[in-house]
Amino acid sequence: MRRWIWIIWLIVGLVIAWEHVYITVKYLELLASAVLAVVLWPLVLLGVNLKVH
Repeated sequence: MRRWIWIIWLIVGLVIAWEHVYITVKYLELLASAVLAVVLWPLVLLGVNLKVH
């Protein structure tokens, strides 16, 4: 039951942050690029561009 409360809490928080422009599409692109670079760091060293457009 507690897990559902936390999930609902996070979803509502994300919606409110999106509506108040704390989260934007550009921010999500930067976040996705950062996550890909961390997970696939050997490709970054080989010169692969992991930026999400």
